[in-house]
Amino acid sequence: MAVEHCLQLSTTPNVRATVALNSHKQVGAKCGMPSFQGLKRSFPVLSSSSIATTHLLSSPRQTRKPSIVCKASEAVDQVLNVNDSSWKELVLESTIPVLVDFWAPWCGPCKIISPTIDELAKEYGGKIAVFKLNTDESPNVATQYNIRSIPTFLFFKNGERIDSVIGAVPKTTLTDKIDKYLGL
Repeated sequence: MAVEHCLQLSTTPNVRATVALNSHKQVGAKCGMPSFQGLKRSFPVLSSSSIATTHLLSSPRQTRKPSIVCKASEAVDQVLNVNDSSWKELVLESTIPVLVDFWAPWCGPCKIISPTIDELAKEYGGKIAVFKLNTDESPNVATQYNIRSIPTFLFFKNGERIDSVIGAVPKTTLTDKIDKYLGL
């Protein structure tokens, strides 16, 4: 079926444009599917008379073009959560070096260093994997690795624990360790 049968665009001057997405009952009946009554969404129409009264257009940037933004690169560069059940798969079986931040929501120093960990994940995206483990929600892993104070950062390579850093340390301390294990 042609697209024009499914999408109708109607406008009324100086009022609103309405996009209505309709499916035809005969198409639904042929396929044995329930009929769709339509989805309506209203968008403001801008005209020369409404420009003066629209507060959105008072800025120097008067028009906005729609854009598509790819968020895939941001997904790689962010810190993900790991827990007892996902520990083996995400940390021990990782093909790249891993930095794990052991933290808790009530920990002040953990909150202070959290933006630094986010920055490291972005800077080293694709070179290392960065995870956070909430010690309150996943006590088994924290006990297994003798985590006695938080924040604690453990470094893993090929499934083996290779180093640790305890406390809210400067960013350079963590970058030096990461560079050491990446061979930079």
